[in-house]
Amino acid sequence: VAAPTAPAAPRSRSAIVPRGKGSARPGATERTFVAIKPDGVQRQLVGEIIRRFERKGFRLLGLKLLQASEELLKEHYVALRDRPFYGRLVKYMSSGPVVAMVWQGLDVVKMARMMIGETNPAESLPGTIRGDFCIDVGRNVIHGSDSVESARQEISLWFRPEELTCWEDAAERWIYE
Repeated sequence: VAAPTAPAAPRSRSAIVPRGKGSARPGATERTFVAIKPDGVQRQLVGEIIRRFERKGFRLLGLKLLQASEELLKEHYVALRDRPFYGRLVKYMSSGPVVAMVWQGLDVVKMARMMIGETNPAESLPGTIRGDFCIDVGRNVIHGSDSVESARQEISLWFRPEELTCWEDAAERWIYE
């Protein structure tokens, strides 16, 4: 059952929501931000990536296809602004559409990172998204939050609260004990 649309709120938003109806376990409400980068969209990997997260048992709360602005990307990658590749990264990420998503589930930040694989595809195991679909670190298909705190920041940067849909997953009782 979808929650009523919330009125516009400040942009800061928690990656953790209170346990409520439909949450089988504490922690099952942890949220993470995942973005399929322009190379992943161009290579038509969107459906495959979403399928992997759904099959794992995570709940999709927000999804949008957008052309990210340079301003948004500079804020997203602010921690990397002093790195030599920063300019190329922002240019690449603004070169085509990005699929931004919010996923929810038990330990979803950690589990999503494991599913995604290492930043450098050469170090990613087969079975991970980067291990299966990537060769070059500069074209590594997908981004995932690296901590609960960065998930909070990234979700609030890419999504307004009313763009996230909280709903009860009928399969959850088959995923959580």
